[in-house]
Amino acid sequence: MKFRTEIQIAPFDVRIGYGNRLLALGSCFAEHIAGRLSAARFRIATNPTGILFNPLSIAEALGNYAARVPVRRDELHTDGEVWFHYGFHGDFSALTPDEALRRMNAARQAGADVLSAADRVLVTFGTAWAFERQGAVVANCHKQPAVEFRRRRLGVGEIVDTFAALLAGPLADKQIILSVSPVRHLGDGLEGNALSKAVLRLAAEELAETHANIHYFPAFEIVNDDLRDYRFYADDLVHPSPQAVAYIWEKFADALLSDETRAVLGEVEAIVAAAAHRPRNPLSEAHRVFCRRQLERIAALRGIDFVAETAYFRRCLEINS
Repeated sequence: MKFRTEIQIAPFDVRIGYGNRLLALGSCFAEHIAGRLSAARFRIATNPTGILFNPLSIAEALGNYAARVPVRRDELHTDGEVWFHYGFHGDFSALTPDEALRRMNAARQAGADVLSAADRVLVTFGTAWAFERQGAVVANCHKQPAVEFRRRRLGVGEIVDTFAALLAGPLADKQIILSVSPVRHLGDGLEGNALSKAVLRLAAEELAETHANIHYFPAFEIVNDDLRDYRFYADDLVHPSPQAVAYIWEKFADALLSDETRAVLGEVEAIVAAAAHRPRNPLSEAHRVFCRRQLERIAALRGIDFVAETAYFRRCLEINS
């Protein structure tokens, strides 16, 4: 007897390998998968200007990166304590406008550089509900009074049209892995969350049907239909649990990583884990042999970014010499 409908994902036509350059944008779920890729030493940057939840804010960030538009002083706002920008996460706010501009322009420049180099872009839509201020959708409300904003649900057509423009421009030469976040937005109510996810799923489907370089990965369906149990949610009953994220990562790796990459993935993860190991006696001969062995393993895997691990094991040998 079967007690669950396990999702079967056919291998994608587009694959990801260690030779690719990746950019991940979107909700906190995007950061979970990007974190897995980073831990496996893929070359990936995630949300250079902060977490983004709605599709229009993701598109605006991409447009600003592509145009290399600097942040102007008159775009900043202050609540009397810090200076902030409605297009940036609060981590980029500062006590002075000059420091805020420095942080934000550095982040936007980093985003521009990563987008220019990337050949794979991972985009995760989080919610179709957005907040507008003076007619423009904001990425972050920065805890400002609700009266300053208008909350509305984005339409399928405007999401599709906005991304179609990017796909004809800065995203034209890149492969896009698109997903809908399984994170539940309970602040919208269960009905509002369901409606939001339906809008995002329809927009994703239309984009994938009309653009050959967009590929839909079913993260939303994996959690809601395959796992389909509250034990796969964190204590807040909103975010997927670590176990669920690990399961999604397995599905992602099987469907999207190249055969050559999956063949060495276990070895890469073992080297990273070895660098995190702290020996009982760092001055022992046994530890010296261990470090030398790890450097040999690293040398055998060409083209993978083991900068931190290499530095750590070499340092161990120097201490032991």
